[in-house]
Amino acid sequence: MFIATLLTNPAQVKLDPALVENLRNAWGGGDAVWLSADEAAEFTLETLPGNQWDVWADLQTLGVDLIVQPLEGRRKKMLLADMDSTMIQQECIDELAAEAGIGERVADITARAMNGELDFEGALLERVGLLKGLPEAIIERVLAERITYMPGGKALLATMKANGGYAALVSGGFTAFTAKVAAELGFDENHANTLIVEDGALNGDVGRPILGKQAKVDQLERITAKLGIGEDEVVAVGDGANDLGMLSRAGSGVALHAKPSVAAQCQIRINHGDLTALLFIQGYARSDFAT
Repeated sequence: MFIATLLTNPAQVKLDPALVENLRNAWGGGDAVWLSADEAAEFTLETLPGNQWDVWADLQTLGVDLIVQPLEGRRKKMLLADMDSTMIQQECIDELAAEAGIGERVADITARAMNGELDFEGALLERVGLLKGLPEAIIERVLAERITYMPGGKALLATMKANGGYAALVSGGFTAFTAKVAAELGFDENHANTLIVEDGALNGDVGRPILGKQAKVDQLERITAKLGIGEDEVVAVGDGANDLGMLSRAGSGVALHAKPSVAAQCQIRINHGDLTALLFIQGYARSDFAT
């Protein structure tokens, strides 16, 4: 048995009941269940539809995300999340670079690395090297003035934890940012790279080993072993090429507003919804959300 979920960004588009009914009828689905009025609905399916991705592409033009997945086991016990452009709306290193007056140069490297065009470790070291001499105090200013949270993050964390879930933030970014984000949103643990500071300024390097694509997979293995759960009981979310390892291993790997080359490798693609989409695909109704 499968479950099809349709959802939108409630701030921009309303989900048309007629659209849901037409698709349900075309696919021979069960009765539609509305998880949130005008925002998210689902129905069961006996078999996978052969034209799933054609329909997905059509719905994308209407501002609607479509997710089809097995019904059994879709509610997860653990959240494993990327930070930059996932739990927050920015790339921290790009914001630091903007403060240093080299924002455009660094942002270009970041975009290419996240799209899988550059080696992650090499690209990270190159960008951090360009920040050499930046006062450490700039980090607090960036956190206060430049960083905003992805909508739905607090509801996602609160709801999963209220239902016994565990949450880990694993980033190729920096601990100076993950510590603040993890504390604000309620993550149980956080892991990232460490910027090295000398005499109150960044020295252009990071601590070793560097946390990249494999390190995220390693954390997935370590944390699930610690909790005594299977990787299939994890929902992982990210947007960049360095997230693909954990997204492919987790029971539900969600490409959230991801680079096209990344989304193309994931079965669950959220381009319009916010982080509450991760609750809807687990079968939570908005009335179930914790605050």
